[in-house]
Amino acid sequence: MTDLENSPALAEGRSAEPPHRPSRRVGPLGFLRRSPLVALSLLIAALLVFAAIFPGELAPHTPNFADLESLRLSPSAAHPFGTDQLGRDVLSRVIYGTRTTLLVGVLSMLVGAIGGGLIGLLAGYAGGFLDSVLMRLSDIMLAFPGILLALAIVAAAGPNDRDLVLAVGIATVPSYAKLMRNQVRSVKERGFIEAAVASGSRRRTVVFGHLLPNAYSPLVGLATLGIGISILVASSLSFLGLGPPPPTSEWGAMVSDGSGQISTSWWMSLFPGLAIVVTVLVAGTIGQWLRGIFDLRSGQ
Repeated sequence: MTDLENSPALAEGRSAEPPHRPSRRVGPLGFLRRSPLVALSLLIAALLVFAAIFPGELAPHTPNFADLESLRLSPSAAHPFGTDQLGRDVLSRVIYGTRTTLLVGVLSMLVGAIGGGLIGLLAGYAGGFLDSVLMRLSDIMLAFPGILLALAIVAAAGPNDRDLVLAVGIATVPSYAKLMRNQVRSVKERGFIEAAVASGSRRRTVVFGHLLPNAYSPLVGLATLGIGISILVASSLSFLGLGPPPPTSEWGAMVSDGSGQISTSWWMSLFPGLAIVVTVLVAGTIGQWLRGIFDLRSGQ
């Protein structure tokens, strides 16, 4: 007899118990040690959201107050980010600009994610001719750089918040549509979808009750990444004068205001530019983290 056959567990008619596996649940301190960059990004994201909701609690001055005796002051204790060509406090304008920039980024992402998600859902489920037409249209839109497509839309519609959101959102629709279409086609081949169809479930129930809940998760990570991309595109358009009209505080417009005086008043462009870079990096880091979580769950 082998050692396994002579084991006490089998001799007593019981199967050997598997070794105890420690829980994978990680506390806050463990999360900080394992993912310090993600933790820092989440903290910065929380600060950005707070600044967007309660800018008056953080801004030391009124953002649009023009002090003609304080034109282009370099950073100091009174004005940590200096003042601009009208004597306005740059720090206060950066803080108030958080609301405008995040609002444009989030709303643009929602336009692209919802519109592209529905198109991808329809194309993936219907298949055939409709799928081919929708995907070819997406390919045509993807052939143009997103910023050029958004530039053409907002230039035709006019520079304002609403058209800027629509322009940036429409430019990102094809990316979401293709991702959603591929996910739907993958989920559609699973057994529970075939069982739902065979049981006589309505098409609406199959699509929104079975397909969508099992296909949308990768869109969440892409949407978080999309916030950063939308902010970058919207700031670029504002830099060109196609964003919210003055005196609205907006980071891209602030960079544009100081670009002509970068050699003498560098702070006017540097600090709003850093705000754009940090926000885009934070959105990208959180987006990659979320995509990793959803990929891990979908693989289980």
